Amino acid sequence: MKYGDVQPAVHVASAYPKVRAPHPAAAPAAPQYNGCRIASYERIAESPCRRICRVNLPAVAVSMTYSGAYMKVKSIETYDTRDVAVVRVRTDDGAEGWGQTAPHNADITVEVLHRQIAPHVLGADPLAVEQISERCIEASYKFTGSYICRALAGVDTALWDLRGRLEGKPVCRLLDGKTRALRAYASSLRRDISPEDEAARMLRLRDACGFTACKVRIGRRCGRDQDQWPGRTPALVAAMRKAMGDDFAILVDANSCYTPAKAVEVGRMLQDHRIVHFEEPCPWWELEWTAQVAAALEVPVAGGEQDFHLPTWRRIFDIHAVDIAQPDVCYAGGFTRALQIARMAAFAGVPVVPHSANLSMVTVFAVHLMACIPNAGAYVEFCIEPTKWVEGFLAAPLEVRAGMINVPQEPGWGVTVNPQWLARARRRISEA
Repeated sequence: MKYGDVQPAVHVASAYPKVRAPHPAAAPAAPQYNGCRIASYERIAESPCRRICRVNLPAVAVSMTYSGAYMKVKSIETYDTRDVAVVRVRTDDGAEGWGQTAPHNADITVEVLHRQIAPHVLGADPLAVEQISERCIEASYKFTGSYICRALAGVDTALWDLRGRLEGKPVCRLLDGKTRALRAYASSLRRDISPEDEAARMLRLRDACGFTACKVRIGRRCGRDQDQWPGRTPALVAAMRKAMGDDFAILVDANSCYTPAKAVEVGRMLQDHRIVHFEEPCPWWELEWTAQVAAALEVPVAGGEQDFHLPTWRRIFDIHAVDIAQPDVCYAGGFTRALQIARMAAFAGVPVVPHSANLSMVTVFAVHLMACIPNAGAYVEFCIEPTKWVEGFLAAPLEVRAGMINVPQEPGWGVTVNPQWLARARRRISEA
C-alpha cells in the first residue's frame, strides 16, 4: 500500500474505548457564545457543523464622535522581511491597529496582501471584521488558497487590535474573555536530537520555567512510515516518560508521518507510555485516514494546523477526524476565522489548542483566543527553540513563569513591535 492509495478502514479493538460527544440534533435558536448572541445561522446542510454562525459583537463604546459618519479604513501599511510581516491599519480619523501575516515567505504574502486583499478593505468600516473577512474570501474565489488566508490574517488581526484600542480593552475581553494565566507546554521543533538529549533539555526547562507539559517530535515529517532514524521514536517516548515522571504531560507530533495501520501501531505504544496528545499522525490532507486512527485509539488525536478552508473544517468535525482542533490563527485567515473554527469545534464537543509554533505575534493571538472561547484546551503551545527571525521582533515577548503564560492586559493585543525591527524592515503602503 502506497501513499495516495485508498486504504481499507483499520479495525482495531481499543482497550480504552473512546467516548465521543455526539453532534447536537439541531442548533439552538439564538444561542450565546461567550456572552455574544449568535444572531443567525445560514443552513448549508443537515449537519450542525455545516452551519455558519455569525456573531453580533457588542456596539463599540468609545467616547469620541465621528461627525455622524462611520470610520473608514484609510491605509494598510506593511513592514516585512522574508520571514515575517506586520500590518498597520489606519482609519480616516487616525485610529490604528497592528497585526501580523503568517510567517515564512512573508515577502510573497505581502505582495498578495496589497494586490488582492487591500482593495477590498480600503474604505470599509474597520469594525465590520466579519463582513470584511467574508468579502476578501469571496472576492478572491479564483485564487482560493493558503496565501490569500495568510495575507488576510495580517489585516484581520490588525482590525481586532484597532477595535481593542478604541474600546480600551484587550482583544479577548471584547468577547467577554478574561486576561488570565494559561498553562503552557514546551514545544520542541527538533528531530536532530537524541532521545537522551531531548529528555535532558526538557528536564532543564521544567526546572527553570516550571513547565508541566511538553511536546516532542516523533517519526519523520511526511515520512511515509519511516522514523527519523531507526528506533528513535520508541526510544524517545520511553526516555521522556522515564525522565519526566508520571505527573508530567507529554504530547507528540508526527507531522504527517504515518499510514493508518502504522499510526495505530505507534499510537498503541504511545498509550502504553500515557501520552496525552498524538498530533497529525497521518498526512494532514488525508482526513479519512486520521479519522480511522482517532476511532481506533484512546490517546487523543490532534490536528488541523494546516487547514484554512472552512468547509474542510466542517468536514473534519463531521467525520470525527480529530479529538483536539489546532487551528493556526495566521494560517486560517485571522482571528475572525479562527473564532469561526472554534465555534464549530464547540458544537462538535471538541476542545481547541491553537497551533503557535513560533514566538512571533501568532502566540499572542493564540493566548487571546484561548482566553475567550468556552472550549479552550488544557494548554497553549510555547516554542522553546531559539529562532533568529523573531529575535528583537517584539518589544516585550511573552514569557513562561511557573509553567504559565499571562494573557497581555493592555488594549488590543497588548504587545508592541520593536521600533528597531520596523526600521530594518521593508515598508509598503496601500491607501484609499
